[in-house]
Amino acid sequence: MNNIVSMIDHAVLQPTQNDADVRDACKLCDELKVASICVKPSQVPLARIELRDSPVLVSTVIGFPHGGTSTTTKVAETIEACSLGAREVDMVVNLGKVYSGDWDYVLADIRAVVEAAAEHESITKVIFETGLLDDPQKIKLCELSEEAKAAFVKTSTGFGYKKNADGQLVGTGATTADVALMRKHTSDALQVKASGGVRNFADALKFVELGATRLGTSSTAAIAAGASADSDY
Repeated sequence: MNNIVSMIDHAVLQPTQNDADVRDACKLCDELKVASICVKPSQVPLARIELRDSPVLVSTVIGFPHGGTSTTTKVAETIEACSLGAREVDMVVNLGKVYSGDWDYVLADIRAVVEAAAEHESITKVIFETGLLDDPQKIKLCELSEEAKAAFVKTSTGFGYKKNADGQLVGTGATTADVALMRKHTSDALQVKASGGVRNFADALKFVELGATRLGTSSTAAIAAGASADSDY
């Protein structure tokens, strides 16, 4: 079980989730020994206190969920979060700049957050929002994330939406094709995190088999139950 569960970043990011939810999630995360709990920036101090005697790390999100804040703001968010106890930050790329093809801006934006986090001995995961991008954009973001010395590239926020053929908004999350593409276009120095729609053990396993080494999910209990039922995990 530990092989899969220990890769989980347990997400507590819904707008309505409160401090009691964070406390309950911290207990679950400590019990299962996940990699980290990912909370909203304002709840980093609470999670740090709750997990003060636990190996589970505190992570948070930067420029969330659309990535449109300025680089200066993202850096300030990162410095504050790391100062308060976050050991990992998941930053959203500036999607508008990606669509504009302003790759110099995108690189500088990622690099600034990576460097700010590194000054506090923390790592950065770069969120693409893959469901809104084409493959060339995803490949370019892999290259830029590597150049900026990020620790991970990550598929999705879990809060991305696009219109389907019927004009309805549907959620976008991790797909096997995207995880395989990201793994193909990154070196061993850059890890891949699958996030968005990882709801059970079967989902988790298929992404790990494709090369993901972290899983962003709020379905941790379900995944752990599935892992404990599998003799190989």
